Amino acid sequence: MIRGKVWKFGDHVDTDVIIPARYLNAPEPSELAKHCMEDIDASFAGTVQSGDIMVGGWNFGCGSSREHAPVAIQASGISCVIAASFARIFYRNSINIGFPILECPEASEAIKAGDIITVDTKAGVITDETTGETFQAKPFPPFIEKIIEKGGLLPYLKGKEA
Repeated sequence: MIRGKVWKFGDHVDTDVIIPARYLNAPEPSELAKHCMEDIDASFAGTVQSGDIMVGGWNFGCGSSREHAPVAIQASGISCVIAASFARIFYRNSINIGFPILECPEASEAIKAGDIITVDTKAGVITDETTGETFQAKPFPPFIEKIIEKGGLLPYLKGKEA
């Protein structure tokens, strides 16, 4: 179960906004986190708290195939992202690093910045504690759930028996 304060963003938030290209040479995820979302919300990196939750609109993570985008979000302390829809490569990159993301157009529309929400990633249940509303996202298939539980695709593959 994940619980946190919501940071809300709109539609078509692309990877260049999530982590501007000028910072892609940063050697550590913690350095990427310092610049996460700065071109859309300059206060984000300095005020986001560990466990907070990001909510986006349609086509979240569109743009380039860089894995830096979900890495920067995760390293900033965000515990999961909920969006109306995700660009496919962002979705896969997030799963590959063990970062939970859920598609739920109804939650994306209804949840407001600053709301406190809980997310049951296994069941796909999103509850806005601020309003009392509950939303149903499609839960992960068991194999993706296992990848996330192991912390990403590489740890998952290392733990599998040949």
